[in-house]
Amino acid sequence: MMSLTEKPNLSSKKYSTLEVLQYIVLLSLVLYFGKLLFIPLSFSLLISFILYPICKRMEKIGINKVIAICITLSSIFIITVSLFYLLFLQLYEFSNEWDTFKIKLLETINQLSFYMTDYFKISHEEQILFIKNAINNSGNQTFSLIQNMVYSFSESLFYLIIIPIFSGLILYYRSLLVKALFHLFPTNKKETIYEILIETINAYYNFIKGMALVYLIVGTLNSIGLAIIGIPHPIMFGFIASILTFIPYVGILISALLPIAISWITYNSILYPIAVIIVFTFVQLLEAYIIFPYAVGRRLKINTLVILIMISAGGILWGAAGMILFIPFISIVKLIAERTDSLKTLAILLGDGNENKGDKKAL
Repeated sequence: MMSLTEKPNLSSKKYSTLEVLQYIVLLSLVLYFGKLLFIPLSFSLLISFILYPICKRMEKIGINKVIAICITLSSIFIITVSLFYLLFLQLYEFSNEWDTFKIKLLETINQLSFYMTDYFKISHEEQILFIKNAINNSGNQTFSLIQNMVYSFSESLFYLIIIPIFSGLILYYRSLLVKALFHLFPTNKKETIYEILIETINAYYNFIKGMALVYLIVGTLNSIGLAIIGIPHPIMFGFIASILTFIPYVGILISALLPIAISWITYNSILYPIAVIIVFTFVQLLEAYIIFPYAVGRRLKINTLVILIMISAGGILWGAAGMILFIPFISIVKLIAERTDSLKTLAILLGDGNENKGDKKAL
């Protein structure tokens, strides 16, 4: 009987470089054109892997499977609603400051207009004409922008509805899905498949732990930066901005609006809002290229170069969703590669190098 600690091989077939490239191109095409299905399905798998141990524990103490699934999914729903509530609070607080902010904005525009007239000899009439032409030229793009916004909103609404449904069904039919997976492989490989499934669940847990660490570090850095500038309530603004980065692009923009407005109103200087923008931009760059790859990659035992490549590839194929989902995906690929003779080279490339510390030939 094969023990769980052993790492049996799934295949001994060798793949040529051309075959690997063909598979990569084919997989990329399938992922790109099927993203409307694969994105919610991938999020559902992520959620179901995370919630599986909780559901299993609740079932062991006598709670019905359906009730356990409903309780865990409700918890995820409450967390999601809380994030959007934070987003709404930011918008509401910003709307309360809008009148004062509008006055400051008009004053700045007037000052900029006088500056353009004094130093660049551009008259007010020429400036107004330039603005009118810019508005007229952008009118053709407005309809396209509205179309994109409506499409993005409808897509997000579809994801919010379908992801909990997929997650609940995956958790409910998990035994059936695992049984079907076992039938795809020879009998002597079942133990290896089971081991990969268990380690995949652990990898997803490590991914979530890494993400929590990222939010903690980003919130701390945001708070320190805002405190140095002198913005009121730096810890609150810093950690709200950190949490809202879970909503790609939009979250950080909305969370920056209120500290920008407050800094402008409090200090009556454009330098402070610019400083806030610099702080958030700098921290976001650190998060994207240093903090996230290190915190998440270290827990998944994947090197930083691969993490950055997968973030870029995910962004190209699936946008912001791919930048999140492709990281745990590559950890699964690494688990499979470690147990396949023909993919040992890939496993080495994906690893963090700690496996080779005892190798005398390692650099």
